[in-house]
Amino acid sequence: DYVSTISADESILMFTSRRKARDGEEFDEYTYEYLEDIYISYNENGEWSKPKNLGKPVNTPRNDAISGLSFDGQRLFVYRDDEKGNGDIYESFLEGEKWSEVTKFPAPINTEYHESMACLAYDGKTLYFVSNRPETGAFGGRDIYMSKWDKRREIWRKPKNLGRNINTKYNEESVFIHPDGKTLYFSSQGHNSMGGYDIFKSTAKGRSWSKPKNLGYPINSPDDDVAFVVSASGRHAYYSSVQNEGFGRRDLYKITFIDPPTEPTQPQLTLLKGVVSDAITAEKLEARIEIIDNTLNEVVADFQSNSTSGKYLVTLPSGKNYGIVVTAEGYLFHSENVNIPASYGYQEVEKNIELNKLAAGSKIVLNNIFFDFDMATLRPESTAELNRLFKLIQENGSMKIEISGHTDNKGSDTYNQKLSENRARSVVGFLTEKGVTKERLEFQGYGESQPIATNDTEEGQQLNRRIEFKILSK
Repeated sequence: DYVSTISADESILMFTSRRKARDGEEFDEYTYEYLEDIYISYNENGEWSKPKNLGKPVNTPRNDAISGLSFDGQRLFVYRDDEKGNGDIYESFLEGEKWSEVTKFPAPINTEYHESMACLAYDGKTLYFVSNRPETGAFGGRDIYMSKWDKRREIWRKPKNLGRNINTKYNEESVFIHPDGKTLYFSSQGHNSMGGYDIFKSTAKGRSWSKPKNLGYPINSPDDDVAFVVSASGRHAYYSSVQNEGFGRRDLYKITFIDPPTEPTQPQLTLLKGVVSDAITAEKLEARIEIIDNTLNEVVADFQSNSTSGKYLVTLPSGKNYGIVVTAEGYLFHSENVNIPASYGYQEVEKNIELNKLAAGSKIVLNNIFFDFDMATLRPESTAELNRLFKLIQENGSMKIEISGHTDNKGSDTYNQKLSENRARSVVGFLTEKGVTKERLEFQGYGESQPIATNDTEEGQQLNRRIEFKILSK
């Protein structure tokens, strides 16, 4: 049993095994062992369930090994070798409760040479993988590469070698980029290893990587230690090793880091997860989830909730003001704001999201529209949300809407009513400047008269200070 990987919240464990899967199963003609298959286990109240063979279409009568798993557990990377003894990376998507047909990554990820382990970063568009392609800039043996997804052209860009700080003249293997987006774990026969493959850690510094640190004993041993993956919380790690007390030639091991932690330190990130559903029927929905850097007005990640369970999971590194936007066909979009200071450590937030049908009377809070204190001037961070609202109105040509402003109970009734009205007017002004006719727009300031939370706490007051969007007619 070897090469394990987990979802970021440790709810899923997948691994490769040569255990006997069925009667009459053939042996590998080269190793004389049972063929490789991928297995899955679920975390049930802190205990791992009995592993289940993933079955078709992921596993085949040939060798199928796990290469990596997206942090939300819905995108699986598979390694398969070819007739020449080289190998390629494939992928499969979880569609409801079933895995899709396995498809091969195209060039330039796969080549005529050997590609094996892969890891998708938290943004869903940065892929790290291992290859022995003999190109200019390679360091010898197997090296670690990185490729970016080009959304406009819908292709993977030419992979870049991670450079001499990471790669050596020996083999590197089993790459893992932590959900914090900056901590890299990999195995190498170089960097003065203790013997065989050792596990190393490096941190991104701008466009370069820090000098790799050997994780040392008891994690590393004189034998091969590979496939090191760390939970989003940083509390647990899983890897494959050869140990005297093991059950087979290679086994899976779990590490719990205690205070004072050996490695790694607590990551600075937020794990956000929940379920997307219909606000009226509670039907679980497949929805698109966009993560926006509000400061840069840039989409940094793009995911889907599961079509059967409605579940989603995203990881958000600290130090950014994020907009979370959830959309599904026939529904109003839903937005959340998650502002995470750089000083914040690890936290888990559960947020279930209910979407309203695109119908007269439906309304939403525009959580990513921002004003300065006591002002009605729109801040630049509001641009992405305002453009999203404009697009919705344009796509529904006969829709008439109301923009309403609301405040907390600080200040006089008259002052709050005027402030809320001016803020609603600012939003309407943005839309008319973009070309929406005034006949389709109404605005109203309700002041403190329609609270949605208590005004006795700062958190409640913050919720009450809001801009709402309501469909008057469709």
